[in-house]
Amino acid sequence: MAFLKFVGKTCGFVGYVLQTACITHCTFEYVGDFVMCSGPSMEPTLESNNILFTEHVTPRFQRLRRGDIVIAKSPSNPKQNICKRITALPGDRVRSNFPKRSQVVPRGHVWLEGDNSDNSADSRVYGPVPEGLIRSRVVCRVWPLDKITSLTQY
Repeated sequence: MAFLKFVGKTCGFVGYVLQTACITHCTFEYVGDFVMCSGPSMEPTLESNNILFTEHVTPRFQRLRRGDIVIAKSPSNPKQNICKRITALPGDRVRSNFPKRSQVVPRGHVWLEGDNSDNSADSRVYGPVPEGLIRSRVVCRVWPLDKITSLTQY
């Protein structure tokens, strides 16, 4: 009898842990999550080891705007995520480094640039980025605590 009670409580606990894990996974996958920024490409706006809160809803509904800071898969290295600012939307004319000419951002793409243009590999190097590579939009910096700031535009 005590064994059955133990098994029942264990199954209840395991069920609770699984529910919590599923809710946590869905929240971080579809609603928002935390990202640690590394590298100098977004300085002075963001510095290495800043922790950002990002949301996943805006990119899914294609509601991105010029000036938004986004996290995306790198077009040149899909194993790496990049943090850049949207500087141009579909239909906008931009100037790229390679090839050295102006071009129009095609439909379904955005132009991403780092705030530190002297130290940023971005759309000026690899061209327009498909919107499908954008994973999330940065909402605010949450670490370090003395620099908690909203990074969204209104």
